[in-house]
Amino acid sequence: MQIEGVTYEVEWKRFKRGMSMFIPCLDPKRAKTQLMEVTKRLRIKILTKVVVQEGIRGLRVWRL
Repeated sequence: MQIEGVTYEVEWKRFKRGMSMFIPCLDPKRAKTQLMEVTKRLRIKILTKVVVQEGIRGLRVWRL
C-alpha cells in the first residue's frame, strides 16, 4: 500500500479486530481515501481518526 509516496507493507491477515496502527501523513483526507481503496477491495472494515502522535500528524487506523 502506498500513501503519499511511502510504501507500507501491512500484513492484513495479522491485523486483527481491535488492533490499530498509526500512519504518518500530511494530507489525512487523501491518505484515508487511499487506505479505503485497499481495505474495501480486501473487505476489511476500519475506523480512522486524524491524530497527532509524538508531534507527528497522521491517521490512527483501527480494524473493526
